[in-house]
Amino acid sequence: MRLDKFLKVSRIIKRRTVAKEIADKGRIQVNDRVAKSSTDVAVGDTLTIGFGNKTLVVRVDELVDTTKKNDAESMYTVIDQQSSTN
Repeated sequence: MRLDKFLKVSRIIKRRTVAKEIADKGRIQVNDRVAKSSTDVAVGDTLTIGFGNKTLVVRVDELVDTTKKNDAESMYTVIDQQSSTN
């Protein structure tokens, strides 16, 4: 599954276009490598996502094409979440 689609379906990022923009700016890493929006993700991959002053690290647990809001969180596990406030 493409990275931008995974981020949208899992509801980590609300819109696929926003996920694409963030990935294309080099703010997302898959397994410690900078990833583009078209990068394929697989079960077990680790995603590091930089949101301005917040960094989110998640592990991909499940890949599904569509999901309900309540089931979206089962697609990933949050490993680490850091905020850098000045």
